[in-house]
Amino acid sequence: MGAVRGCNIPEDLMYSIENNVWVRKESDGSATVGLTSYAGSLAGQIVSYTPKKVGKEVKKDKSCATVESGKWVGPAKTPVTGEIIAINDAVAAKPGLINEDPYGEGWLVKIKPTDWDGESGDLKTGADALAAFEAKMDADGFGGC
Repeated sequence: MGAVRGCNIPEDLMYSIENNVWVRKESDGSATVGLTSYAGSLAGQIVSYTPKKVGKEVKKDKSCATVESGKWVGPAKTPVTGEIIAINDAVAAKPGLINEDPYGEGWLVKIKPTDWDGESGDLKTGADALAAFEAKMDADGFGGC
């Protein structure tokens, strides 16, 4: 597990740095998407999670869910285009899971990517992701998780 300024950044996941989201390609070809611990720290305690409906096509860098905290409401943007095949009922019941376990129980949606190979190339992983998050946190003036 990597960390940048106290924010956990698992090095085995892929990241859209600009959108503060992670994605993991599953063995069945689907992809699980979630917010990073950095996103959760910036937003504060998440109090609401409104995913797009199962069966909905979502485009890369567009909203797959809306999340709300006491100080922020905004989209969670998917890192790849695809069809939503599952939403997280546990997070719908307890949105704080996004803060508590962003890379486990706090995932947002599962999608069936339409062009994984074509669209995942610009995502960061491992040391590249850690360096990119460090630069983003520096640019954002972020003190740490």
